[in-house]
Amino acid sequence: MRRLEMLSNTIFGVAMTLLAYDLPKAGRFASAPGWIDILNVYAQPVIALTISFIVSGLFWFSHHRRLAVAPEASRGVVFLNLLFLLSIIILPVTNGLYGIYRLDGVVAVIYGVHLLTIATLNGCCGLSPSGPLRSAIDGNGVIPIAVFVIATATALVSQR
Repeated sequence: MRRLEMLSNTIFGVAMTLLAYDLPKAGRFASAPGWIDILNVYAQPVIALTISFIVSGLFWFSHHRRLAVAPEASRGVVFLNLLFLLSIIILPVTNGLYGIYRLDGVVAVIYGVHLLTIATLNGCCGLSPSGPLRSAIDGNGVIPIAVFVIATATALVSQR
């Protein structure tokens, strides 16, 4: 379990760092930008980065807390955790799309489905025999899933 915990810490750290990869670079401006220029260029990507960083930080905390109390894990539990970590690795990709095309309905749905997938896998990890059932119910599972279902459905409906 400690090796899985170290792997997950590394994956979360790299993924959370890569969230900033798609931020516009200063070379995008031909001359010194004004406040409005900076706001126009950076507002959407920084909002997306902030949302994704906070969400991934909350999932890291949940995952870390669950791994800290699990003495060991079966192959199935490890595989489920690896699927969860795979969904975290992809977060910089959907974050980049959302940061550039935040107001696009299709991108909002893709981003919402991705966050819903992360929440669902996290909830499933909490339901595994090595994870306490309470962690899946008390907010690490049900509440985030419900929030992302509502948000994704809203994005899907507003897309039409």
